[in-house]
Amino acid sequence: MPSILPAAASGLQAAQLRLASSAHNVANMNTPGFHRQQVQQEAEPHPGGVRTQLARAEQPGVALEAEAVEQIAATYAFKASALVLRTAAEMAGALLDERA
Repeated sequence: MPSILPAAASGLQAAQLRLASSAHNVANMNTPGFHRQQVQQEAEPHPGGVRTQLARAEQPGVALEAEAVEQIAATYAFKASALVLRTAAEMAGALLDERA
């Protein structure tokens, strides 16, 4: 179970970065020549989870509908990672109760 915690924590951080990046894009969509931020994600082999980094899009401009979808997807990813953390905590508590 210890490998679950870093994976879920990195998932929370990745989702948070996706939300922040999308909000930044929406806030700057009317800025002339603005290039949107993109979050690139890559699987982290050890201890598990995901590695993220920001990148700049090659073409200028922001599509508001794409940012809305990104925010919804990031919100669901955040909730899923939070649920994994909560379930891991409940399992650890049940295990401790069983052994006590």
